Amino acid sequence: MAVSPAKLPTNADEVVNVSNFMGRIIPLYEQGVGDIELEADLDTARSAIPAASGGVRDFSFIAPEIPEFIPENCVGCMDCVTECPDTAILAKVIPKSRHDTSMAGMAPDARLEVEADWAKTRKYYDASEKQKKEPGYFGIFIDPTKCKGCAECVQVCDDQALKMIKKTDSNMPLIQRKWDHFKRSGSTPDTYINEKVLADMMLRDSALMYVGGAGSCAGCGEATCLRMFIAATCFVYGPENVGLIAATGCNTVYTSTYPYNPYRLPWSNSLFENAPTYAMGVRAKWDQQGWEKKKLWVIGGDGAMMDIGFQSLSRMLMSGADIKVIVLDTQVYSNTGGQASTSTFMGQNTKMSVHGKAISGKTERRKELAQIVMAHPEVFVAQTTASHVNHFYKAILRANEYKGPAVIICYTTCQPEHGVGDHLAGERARLAVESRAFPLMIYDPAKGERMRDRLDLRGNPMPDKDWYIDPKSKERVDFITFARGEGRFEKHFDKNGTPSPELQMSNMDRRRNWRALQDLAGMELEKAPAPVVVPSAAS
Repeated sequence: MAVSPAKLPTNADEVVNVSNFMGRIIPLYEQGVGDIELEADLDTARSAIPAASGGVRDFSFIAPEIPEFIPENCVGCMDCVTECPDTAILAKVIPKSRHDTSMAGMAPDARLEVEADWAKTRKYYDASEKQKKEPGYFGIFIDPTKCKGCAECVQVCDDQALKMIKKTDSNMPLIQRKWDHFKRSGSTPDTYINEKVLADMMLRDSALMYVGGAGSCAGCGEATCLRMFIAATCFVYGPENVGLIAATGCNTVYTSTYPYNPYRLPWSNSLFENAPTYAMGVRAKWDQQGWEKKKLWVIGGDGAMMDIGFQSLSRMLMSGADIKVIVLDTQVYSNTGGQASTSTFMGQNTKMSVHGKAISGKTERRKELAQIVMAHPEVFVAQTTASHVNHFYKAILRANEYKGPAVIICYTTCQPEHGVGDHLAGERARLAVESRAFPLMIYDPAKGERMRDRLDLRGNPMPDKDWYIDPKSKERVDFITFARGEGRFEKHFDKNGTPSPELQMSNMDRRRNWRALQDLAGMELEKAPAPVVVPSAAS
């Protein structure tokens, strides 16, 4: 049914009819008939979706396995909670007195099911006892309706405190009962949250403003990045002081697949190419209203920020407005089936740069957005990954503190387009840094007037060398090492594993980029070897 323009809402304060949405619209979509049976209404005409409607979405049927917690191995590091892209695994610390009271009030069978999942970790129990404080029990619990079975949590746990198990008709109800117990256990007291241990941020309820239920791929590297920057911002400033503007792309598809929205925050989805300038209008209005302290973030992929929307981004940076940008860098237009972008690595096989007999993948060098952003006056920029948790959080926290434009470029694995397993987002991001494919950096104009004072390359392994040497294997880790583990480069290796001339050129490109950064940072460079002439495919 068409809606007359005269009947469209004119009051900006009008909100979605949440009770109608949650009570009538979502149930029909869960039955698979929402788009057939529902008439057009004002909320649909406004493209409005209530906050956190993704919280009721059920993914329990899409994967054959689910993680199981092994409490005796847990050290409370929070890596699994931090890296989960779907808010499907959460942690909590509860005081011993609350724990004992809760357990005493439960039926014996129910107590038996959950008591062992509360661990006495050195971090929260033993350390508190030594400090003459009430010790806390630490628990990890899995939401079976949000877990997509990617096993990223198992991959990042170095302490073997998680393992994947088969879903059965008997264990799934048990996992759900454990999750219900977790939700009834109250919040983690602030006394157990150490603000110097940045991973602890996700213990605070106010930081968990991405509730899951997004339609992202299993193990999506982008979703982890979104959860982390939102948690860090809300932890410090509170969710009431944060707003989001998103450029069209993968992130807007999986976070607004009607009728599901994973954000508890106010956000708006703009066009592919104009999110930064749209944000300039929002910032100006907020400032006019006296909301200068509220944090406004723009979200976009490498296509939105490095290609079609680059001029919009540049204009925003030149404005000097207090707007923060996070770039989800997958090196492809994932939303359109893996087309090449200017962020794509040399030799990469993508749509529009297909590896064939005549041309071996993308022939252009990768655009380095960080260096371009540095050329704009007084703009904070960082290049980081969600796997480097402390570096990521420090970059986000400093970007929020910085009075002016800030850009965070985050390496985000796209499993289907990179040709890697669902559980490997973190592992691939770490190797991207080790191989110089995607160096870590923070450029802070407040640190001084000279480039070498502003640019910080700490966090990269062996920062004064061309390449990182693995201490275990004693082998050099370079771009060819990185490429061996990804399907997008598989055609560059023959049956003996010998890399192609084109991949060697790409390797040289990454070394040159790294040396340029070392030079800008004022580092003493390793003596350059004689130039290597790599034969072209034609010769």
